[in-house]
Amino acid sequence: MKEKLETLVQTRIPTQYGEFILHYYNNPLDHKEHLAFVKGNVANQENIPVRIHSECFTGDVLGSRRCDCGAQLDMALKIIAQAGQGVLLYLRQEGRGIGLLKKLQAYNLQDEGLDTVDANLHLGHLADERDYEIAALMLQTLAVKSIDLMTNNPEKIEALTRLGICVHQRIPIETLIHTDNEDYLKTKVEKMRHLMEIKKT
Repeated sequence: MKEKLETLVQTRIPTQYGEFILHYYNNPLDHKEHLAFVKGNVANQENIPVRIHSECFTGDVLGSRRCDCGAQLDMALKIIAQAGQGVLLYLRQEGRGIGLLKKLQAYNLQDEGLDTVDANLHLGHLADERDYEIAALMLQTLAVKSIDLMTNNPEKIEALTRLGICVHQRIPIETLIHTDNEDYLKTKVEKMRHLMEIKKT
């Protein structure tokens, strides 16, 4: 990776999970506003809890039950708070990279019977179009030596490893499964290799 990031501003954000520092970077790759939400001292530290969270307006903001995104965001912040240090990277890659409009169109296709993967393909996209180079650059800018990655997605681990990030271990981040998201989560497991056990509550 030849690109370098520059921190344009850092600001203190007090939350119910404690105090964090929000980092806003320039972005020479895709010019989106990717953010790092950092708790504690992580520079030159090993085995830092890290969540790479892709933006989900419907789940993160509106509390949609169609996915597990909002619940995972909440769980990740709790894990970081309990550890006393950590990083949440908030990537502006809505709908696995296809954008909000296409994601909402995919929702309608899912209501007609397609699963989340087939809906994306029907719209002319890949099942997952996210890229993690910007995440790797952000972690390098933060000078994190190695990470404990909060994810159920092996592709994130593989992608970050290819990009030179040392992933020490995976922290599972499984949330409640219910009627509204059961099929969505089953598709993640069956078609996208996600590491989780489907137990409906």
